[in-house]
Amino acid sequence: MSASYPGIDIPDPKLQKATRLGMVVDQDRCIGCWSCAVACKEQQNVGIGLYWLRVLTVGGPFMDTPAGTFPDLTMSYQSTNCFHCDNPPCVKACPTQATYKMANGIVNVNYDRCIGCRYCMVACPYDNRVFNWRKPVQEPPASVVAVGETPARPKGVVEKCTFCVQRVTDGLLPRCVVTCPTGARTFGDLDDPGSEVSVLLRDRPSYVVFPERGTKPSLHYLIRTGPNAVGGSL
Repeated sequence: MSASYPGIDIPDPKLQKATRLGMVVDQDRCIGCWSCAVACKEQQNVGIGLYWLRVLTVGGPFMDTPAGTFPDLTMSYQSTNCFHCDNPPCVKACPTQATYKMANGIVNVNYDRCIGCRYCMVACPYDNRVFNWRKPVQEPPASVVAVGETPARPKGVVEKCTFCVQRVTDGLLPRCVVTCPTGARTFGDLDDPGSEVSVLLRDRPSYVVFPERGTKPSLHYLIRTGPNAVGGSL
């Protein structure tokens, strides 16, 4: 069973019945605070130096640099995690069926089956998988309160975002969604025309990354509407 966060988590039975779960990120609202990435690490017990969810910057020629000349500077952000593709190349590449697609559309990993060959990492066009090089710490210091619900993975396996499958199974939203301070992240059933994600994609122009690859990502980005968008300019 997943832990809930009082005042935030309200179980939604529709998530448990979904046939194609997906996420929509509103680029107008993302402020690049990394709250989603930190919450993901905490929730999923992600090791030091690894991120299942990252926040990239779009602006200047280098990471975390704005475009333009002071005082006319602009910089926007794009979070990225596993896109849970409807046509996932990682599943086809895995020789042991460690990576598999669930009935609700989530692309998951069976770490007991993973042999660390990293074929899935090569197959993924989005660089959204990480390899665990470290032996996990078995017992945290007594002063550390364990929050993550996912056991530490063994050294030598490939890891990635699971859309917080353990929470979704209980009808709860992924931790990154409930943590986002600006409400930039929305989660739901892409096959349900009445779901919030479907309504957003009908009402706002959006894009997916590398649509020409034919992977059909389940993570969509709402296009920024202008320079006055939240987090759109410095």
